[in-house]
Amino acid sequence: MINRNDKRPIYYQLVEILRSKIENEMTPNDKMLSERGICEQYGVSRTTVRLAMAELEHMGYIYKRHGKGTFVAALNKNSQNLMDSYSFTDHMKEQGKNPSTKVLSFETLESTNYFAENLGISPGEKMIKITRLRLADELPMMLERTYLPMKSFSGLTEDMVTKKPLYEIFRENYSEIIKVADEEFSAGLLSDREAQLLEVPVDSACLKLLRTTYNNDNRVIEFTLSVARSDKFVYKVRHLR
Repeated sequence: MINRNDKRPIYYQLVEILRSKIENEMTPNDKMLSERGICEQYGVSRTTVRLAMAELEHMGYIYKRHGKGTFVAALNKNSQNLMDSYSFTDHMKEQGKNPSTKVLSFETLESTNYFAENLGISPGEKMIKITRLRLADELPMMLERTYLPMKSFSGLTEDMVTKKPLYEIFRENYSEIIKVADEEFSAGLLSDREAQLLEVPVDSACLKLLRTTYNNDNRVIEFTLSVARSDKFVYKVRHLR
């Protein structure tokens, strides 16, 4: 049920509740409750329901038929939805793997024009750069270079990042709730250093990821550049019409 003391937005909680119900209790083409029915059952506003249903439709869990209502979509259980994959830790756990992280560097730097633009700060403002190697079952999977605006994460230390996943730190230490994470993908080749860290041959193919993460105020709280092993890391996308 909806937890009013939860720091997550109510609509996000409703998305998780309805998604779980769809996955565990419903079958393709089952009709969903009406907006009014969901409002009454979960004690939420019509606006909250509309936001949650729009999110579920975007994720491919439901579809609408004009004049008839909203229905459960035919889900492919083997597909990885991009909306759920911005957390490497959660992504690996969902696959039954044991995720771990090695912090390779933790620095405070002055932002260049490029990073200032992507972080929504002024050039020269302080930023935190964290370089991490992400592993699953002890196998190197991804190299991440994460940039954070210093003014949003004052007091963050390398020890904190070593002991706890970054998104847990956002939520628990800084009350920063992630609203959305935009990702861009491209193919590329690993540099000598990247190949060494990921334990693959030099000039191996890789998947390059650029992620921009926003909080509830639509303010950028993270900008990350990553390279992932193309032989181990795969994204699947569902396109809807």
